[in-house]
Amino acid sequence: KDIEFIRSYYYNKLELTRFSSSVGKYVGFTEYGVRNAAAWNNNPSELSAMKAQKEVYCLNNIQTDYTAAL
Repeated sequence: KDIEFIRSYYYNKLELTRFSSSVGKYVGFTEYGVRNAAAWNNNPSELSAMKAQKEVYCLNNIQTDYTAAL
C-alpha cells in the first residue's frame, strides 16, 4: 500500500502531465497537459492500463529493489 506508480510527461524540463496510481487518473499542469489529461481520462482502456502498471512493474520488482538497497 506504500508503493505508488507515477508516470510523468515532460517537455523542455516542464512537467506537462502526470499519472499517479494513488490518484488513479491523469493530472495536467499546463494548458496542453490539461487537454491531454482530459482525453486520456476519458479513455477507460488507457486508465485501466496505467492502473495495472503498478502491479506489473512495481509489485514484481519491489523485493529485488529492496534487497539491493540493503
